[in-house]
Amino acid sequence: MSAPLQIGLMIFPKVTQLDLTGPVQVFSSVPGAQVHLIWKRIEPVPSDSVLTLTPTTTFADCPQLDVICVPGGVGTDDMVNDAEMLAFLRKQAEAARYITSVCTGSLVLGAAGLLKGYRAATHWTAVDFLSEFGAIPAKTRVCVDRNRITGGGVTAGIDFALTLVSIMVDRKTAEAIQLRLEYNPAPPFNSGSPDTAPAEILALMKERIAPAQARRSEAIHRAAARLNDIAPAG
Repeated sequence: MSAPLQIGLMIFPKVTQLDLTGPVQVFSSVPGAQVHLIWKRIEPVPSDSVLTLTPTTTFADCPQLDVICVPGGVGTDDMVNDAEMLAFLRKQAEAARYITSVCTGSLVLGAAGLLKGYRAATHWTAVDFLSEFGAIPAKTRVCVDRNRITGGGVTAGIDFALTLVSIMVDRKTAEAIQLRLEYNPAPPFNSGSPDTAPAEILALMKERIAPAQARRSEAIHRAAARLNDIAPAG
């Protein structure tokens, strides 16, 4: 009997819960898979919404994973410079079959040195930061480059997870999970991308996020400078 798939998703303060819970719902439907929520300690972790998340294992106790996934959120601005998080990711990546992310989680993979020379997706507000880590930005919902599989912003996490299941298991399993979730999106507006949103909505969002973008830029520059001082991870 084959060993169960070990799938681990990182949690951290101010994670965007849908980046996490969309894939968790998909992965939890994979027959025989063991899904882990990982943080430094077993303690409640605040998300970027009213939800509080509870880890199931710690960095120290986590088994070797087949899939390591980093979701995004404003908390990634801290994680790109968090030595414990980056060391854990590098260690797991040595033997993981798939190294993955959703949304701005790809910035954390980049800060760990795990995206150099790989194409990667992220949230539309963060795409310009990927190149600082040697990644090649891909403006797609899901980007597959060898064993690096990255999703775009927030809701793309479901697309990412279904794509990964089709690769790890098979398409039939992925389609059955999609049907179980009734994942059949028909959004009420066509403003879910900077390419399709009305100009005034895009301008409004850019104005709102400008202070956060400045903070993120500073964090990314520090992380990239540190990464350049160490040997790149494989």
